Amino acid sequence: MLTGKQKSFLRSKAHHLDPIFQVGKGGVNDNMIEQITNALEARELMKISVLQNCEEDRDVVAQKLVTGSRSELVQVIGKTIVLYKESKENKKIELPR
Repeated sequence: MLTGKQKSFLRSKAHHLDPIFQVGKGGVNDNMIEQITNALEARELMKISVLQNCEEDRDVVAQKLVTGSRSELVQVIGKTIVLYKESKENKKIELPR
């Protein structure tokens, strides 16, 4: 579980990132969750954008992604979701205590 200080730190790190996944009309599926999990292992921190034609609410999409990828939700702002998951092999981000 991330503390407020850690979330703030991760938000500042994520500010310059571009979304690398988009959730569209099809919503969240197993294939997408698997790809996001692999990308999180490589990157640790990522943005995902929810397209306008997505039929599910952005908070529901965020919760499905967090549950499926076993990651931490940093923030949902507008149509953008920021996820963090500590990498087992490619640790790049050192969280503040």
